[in-house]
Amino acid sequence: MFSFSKPSTQPAYFSKYAHMRMSRDASGVLLVELHTNGGPIMFDANDHEHFVDAFYEIGRDRGNKIVILTGVGDYMASIDFGSFGNVGDANVWSKVHDEGTQILENIANIRVPVIAAIEGRAHVHTEYALLANVIVAGKNATFNDLPHFAGGVVPGDGIATTWSYRAGPGRVEAFLLDPQSISAQTAADWGVVNYVVEDGQAVAKARELAAIYLKQPEVTRRNTRIHFIQPLKERIVREVGYGLALEGASANALVQQMTAAKTN
Repeated sequence: MFSFSKPSTQPAYFSKYAHMRMSRDASGVLLVELHTNGGPIMFDANDHEHFVDAFYEIGRDRGNKIVILTGVGDYMASIDFGSFGNVGDANVWSKVHDEGTQILENIANIRVPVIAAIEGRAHVHTEYALLANVIVAGKNATFNDLPHFAGGVVPGDGIATTWSYRAGPGRVEAFLLDPQSISAQTAADWGVVNYVVEDGQAVAKARELAAIYLKQPEVTRRNTRIHFIQPLKERIVREVGYGLALEGASANALVQQMTAAKTN
């Protein structure tokens, strides 16, 4: 006799990615939590590679009706630079370049409303969150950009594109040239954050908004996301590959400078 296993209630990809925890409720609201061992994520080269596929799978799964992107403790505040290897090597940077463009294009290709729920520090890869339609932030959340100009490289991976689209280029160029943490309220004043809530309530508010969106027909929800994201998607496609090429050249220069400093 043949035996058949009972179908899983959750798709296999939900548990596929070490630093991305996914769960979906009966209404189709997908919660994506960035984490490392259940705490704040330490973003590394494996994440940079695997998030390409993760966001692609999220986008192609029509069981996802709304997507909420958040983090555990912090949205994202730390990055393991060493895990990427020698970023001054063109072969290493080629991989970074390809993954960096693909991650953003795959988030932009999610064809249902996306809500970012920000708690704690959002100091790394905030461009992922800024591709959401709506951003909810706890009142003590902070936003910054630690990995780029302050670290010696061009902010070319989409951080300038997404922030300037949401907040305006003049304000954002100054912000990225002299990175300083800004509050959730300041981000709201800039037009980046849409709702400021009590700490610990960002996901709850996101679920409240999701319930409102779910009252409309699915085609309406999907087509509204498609319509709203199109202008930013065009900028992502036009600017990020070029920006990452410039960032790669600056990474090479930074490695040369650091090497020279060690030998002197």
